[in-house]
Amino acid sequence: MSRPAATIVALGTGVLLLGLLSLSVGRVWIPLSLWGAPGPLGVLLFELRLPRTLLAVIVGATLGLGGAALQGYTRNPLADPGLLGVSAMASLGAVLSLYFSLTSFWLLPTMAIGGAGVGVLLLLALAGLTGGTVTFVLAGVVLQTVAGAGIALALSLAPNPWASGEIIKWLMGSLQDRSVDDLRYTLPLALAGGALVLATAPALDALTLGEAGARSLGARLGLARLMLVVGVGLATGVCVAATGVIGFVGLIVPHLLRPLVGARPSALLVPSALGGAALMLAADMAVRLLPTAEEVRLGVALSALGAPFFLALVLTLRRRLL
Repeated sequence: MSRPAATIVALGTGVLLLGLLSLSVGRVWIPLSLWGAPGPLGVLLFELRLPRTLLAVIVGATLGLGGAALQGYTRNPLADPGLLGVSAMASLGAVLSLYFSLTSFWLLPTMAIGGAGVGVLLLLALAGLTGGTVTFVLAGVVLQTVAGAGIALALSLAPNPWASGEIIKWLMGSLQDRSVDDLRYTLPLALAGGALVLATAPALDALTLGEAGARSLGARLGLARLMLVVGVGLATGVCVAATGVIGFVGLIVPHLLRPLVGARPSALLVPSALGGAALMLAADMAVRLLPTAEEVRLGVALSALGAPFFLALVLTLRRRLL
């Protein structure tokens, strides 16, 4: 068995075990012997923990896959789904929903996905299908800046303390109190976006030779960019709608797995998806078990983990350049 295949099997097994453990772990432990028991424990298991566990898998896999694809496309080891600016635009859409108190179940995810869609259109308008990678990255930075300014303005002009509090909580990201209804709109859109990203694998491999080399091999870079932008935008947007802002997964996971599967971008995609799911499950269980009065937000916990990793990565890259 090849190293990438062995890595996929090991990660898949790890995700399965972590998922089963996630169903039991929490302030109230549910041992395997009580999984089929009726009453409050059954409600807790099937209506709260099962959707939360599945969402952790979906969101983690989406962010890990997106990070690996973007790092392969830009040949930039610091790239992650936030690089596009699409997730920031999705956040802006959700924040506007909270700002105007449009908080019915379908309105917030609809506005978040709509924000991601607007972000995709703006990204394509700014970078086009024929511009270079640098133009693509700069267009993403522009979108991040615009979305960040919009979110800051909404916070400063919030009509009441409830709106500002809800915005701040949502921006910190969490899987707490998610239900089957959240899965109904997250799963199909995340799968569709992930399929588009996976379809760019041949172009990502060709890009290791540079854009000119990739074109000489017959790679259709314009189509690959369109599929990547729409795929990452759709999948990331729906995940942001479901959980709020959760960062660093797409940055951390590809770096941890690259030594195991090699430098070929296409070989990193599926392992990164599985690794992202495993990281999200482990982090979500950790925040449930922390002895705090209120559950720590998952986005905050992953930022605390990701920020030192990001700093170490930057220092490592700097030493290589010196």
